[in-house]
Amino acid sequence: MMATGVGGEKSTLRWRDTISESLAAITQRPARTALTALGTILGVGAFVTTTGLADTARAQVSSRFDALKATEVRIQDAQPDGSNPFPDDVDLRLEALNGINHAGLYYTVPDNGTLQPRATASRPSGAQSQPIPVIAATPGAIQAAIPVLSTGRVYDGFHQSRAEQVAVVGRVAAAQLGLTRIDNQPAVFVGDTAYTVIAIIDDVKRNPDLLLSIVIPTSTIEQQLHPQGATYEVIIDTQPGAANLAGRQAPTALRPQQPERLQALVPPDPKTLRNQVQGDVTSLFYALAALALFIGTIAITNATLLNTIERRPEIGLRRALGAKRSHIARQITLEAAITGVIAAVTGAALATLAVVIISQTKHWTPTITPAVLLAAPLIGLVTGAIAGLPPALKAAQTPPATTLRT
Repeated sequence: MMATGVGGEKSTLRWRDTISESLAAITQRPARTALTALGTILGVGAFVTTTGLADTARAQVSSRFDALKATEVRIQDAQPDGSNPFPDDVDLRLEALNGINHAGLYYTVPDNGTLQPRATASRPSGAQSQPIPVIAATPGAIQAAIPVLSTGRVYDGFHQSRAEQVAVVGRVAAAQLGLTRIDNQPAVFVGDTAYTVIAIIDDVKRNPDLLLSIVIPTSTIEQQLHPQGATYEVIIDTQPGAANLAGRQAPTALRPQQPERLQALVPPDPKTLRNQVQGDVTSLFYALAALALFIGTIAITNATLLNTIERRPEIGLRRALGAKRSHIARQITLEAAITGVIAAVTGAALATLAVVIISQTKHWTPTITPAVLLAAPLIGLVTGAIAGLPPALKAAQTPPATTLRT
């Protein structure tokens, strides 16, 4: 308790008594304490919520970019001379490398006017005859395009090794040829040679030229058409993160005696863009958190000031009994600081629940940095002390006679 000076003795107030008096003032007026704490609850709660959502959004951005990392690599002839620079076993060589799902050779067969694809099926009435490209592709090249079939199945290594007269038709080309089904074993003619249609491709995730074309095994094309002047290219489907490795290893695997003849085209890793987006999201949320904390500080300052005005008679009586200005300032500041700690813990708990609920509605994984939760009581303490300091100084500087007359 406070010792009043008698006979010139010095007035003192122990910290233990200050804490006891502050706790008593907080618990004896729960409605006033709740009003004072509301600003800190909202401020700290908003701070923890925004920082939690920033961490969650940053993790979500990172996972989305990881899912969209480059998984496509293309190998081209760095010194094209009209010949095929790739070996016959492109698929086997590349798919033996780590990180490669599918890979294969493909090229558009040059049309010298003799191809003119046509089908045994009847064309739709009114359909116009347009040139339909013919693409030679190994089975791995079709798989690397990640096709979605509307019917049938694509040819495999068996068809490739035996140079079978089979064809896979893209959706657009099938519509031009009047093909809608394959159970009746339709055939398409390229020149005077018939090729049995074994599948219709409805969609692809890469290499959309397949949708416009008739696709035939490279071994069949080379045996029957002997193409000249084609532009040869290898397409590779890799696992996420393996594109750069595949781009470095593929030329050597395909042409170990002359790897410089081949050029690997690897899309850049979107790391820079990802980091920039993450930084922008984090900065935005942290700015909102700082704004919310500032608003909370203003709110608790106003509430503490109003409470101090209501307690002017009490403060005047304490001053008249010998309390120093520092005693009054210390007690009011400590009351605000303790209220801030309690409010901060409450706000952090409510904010954690809010982050979890919001993340679940967005199907995100909630992510909250433990340091933010641990710092919440400290933030409440500092915020409460700063917010309570101006009212405390104002109360301490008011003369006792003035406060007792009000």
